[in-house]
Amino acid sequence: MPGADLAQLLIRATKWQAGRAVREGAALLQGLAVCGHCGRRLRTHYRGRNVRPGYHCPGKSVVEGRGQYCLNVGGCQIDAAVVDAFLTALQPAGMEAALIAAERLETSHDATLDQWRLEVERRRYEASLAERRYHAVDPDNRLVARGLQAQWELRLRELGQAEAELERRQRQKPRGLSDTERQGLLALGRDVRQAWSAPTTTDRDRKELLRTLLEDVTIVVERAEYRARLGVRWRSGEITRLEVALPRSNPPTRRTDDETIDIIRRLAVHHADGVIAGILNRQGRRTASGDRFTAGHVQALRHHRGIPRRERPSGTPDSEPLTVRKAAEVLNLAPATVLRWIEDGFIPAEQPTPGAPWQIRITDDLLSRFVEKAPLGFIPMIEATKRLGVSRQTVLQRVKRGELHAVHIRLGRRKGLRIKVTDTPPDLFAVPPGIGG
Repeated sequence: MPGADLAQLLIRATKWQAGRAVREGAALLQGLAVCGHCGRRLRTHYRGRNVRPGYHCPGKSVVEGRGQYCLNVGGCQIDAAVVDAFLTALQPAGMEAALIAAERLETSHDATLDQWRLEVERRRYEASLAERRYHAVDPDNRLVARGLQAQWELRLRELGQAEAELERRQRQKPRGLSDTERQGLLALGRDVRQAWSAPTTTDRDRKELLRTLLEDVTIVVERAEYRARLGVRWRSGEITRLEVALPRSNPPTRRTDDETIDIIRRLAVHHADGVIAGILNRQGRRTASGDRFTAGHVQALRHHRGIPRRERPSGTPDSEPLTVRKAAEVLNLAPATVLRWIEDGFIPAEQPTPGAPWQIRITDDLLSRFVEKAPLGFIPMIEATKRLGVSRQTVLQRVKRGELHAVHIRLGRRKGLRIKVTDTPPDLFAVPPGIGG
């Protein structure tokens, strides 16, 4: 008997219940696989050039395609284990057990039908009794007649429901196997593997074959042990436990993220490796292995990525950026004052990345802002705010943008900022030249 004929015989003879719709594809457990973690039906996917099947359950924390799957596993090893158990069950001894289970299912169904037939008879008797009571009542006693009529109608509805349920269960009765089909199934047990691997047996046929005996397959993946535990539930109600070894795929290469590498590249021009490590730690960054950065980590990354280390400039010492402490010594200020002037924009400074030390270039323009006496036309900050009618912060912002000029007085009793305010304040709504008609 050809393999396709054997497969079709098995499908027709053992299809006891209707299952999910079968689609094309090599994932044999499509519609049968169940997540062992959350109980949802698994979805199928295909990957690689060979279109290898796999199963996944997006039931944990996946939103708009992002997050973590509840379960995600390749299907080749799992399908092979289930198919082997299925074909083993279809051997002569297994087929005999399956036929016995089918007979028991048919007997159990007949017993259930007998119970529903008795239920229909009981409902029919109650409806007949309610009818007789209604006809026996005095027509002039309308109140009692209406109550008996309502009871009669209720019993008729219950009778209709019982008859409909009996009819539905009769339609679901499993078809018994003829002697010819029984002998054909027993013979199929000897040639089932040949039928399964026959060229004429498609993946769709194989899925139909699996559904004839399988109810579902529960999958639990244990990644730490590289194995999957399967619970194969047969239509007879029995459960077969299987363990499947999963391939040990190569772990992804650990690498430092590109943003951290870019920060190291920018900081390496100005700072030593130890300082860079402190900056990265303050930003909450970690190495590829999850550790805190050290000077050795930064040095290894620089060598691996070809990032040159910090070199002193060949020009004059004044051209090299200074730290806040060194700049405070040059400007004869406290470091806290330098930081405050940097925040206010009075002292220009550079910061390659958030958390990095400020870099200050001591230029002639910066030195000219620190004088011993106030030049003509420069007034204290409090007077400047009153004359301009704005806050101190606004004045500093204008200084930062270059709209106002400011100097810092280092000597005398009234040390601090002096602002040069013009008599005609700038028109905020004035149109610059070249714009408009």
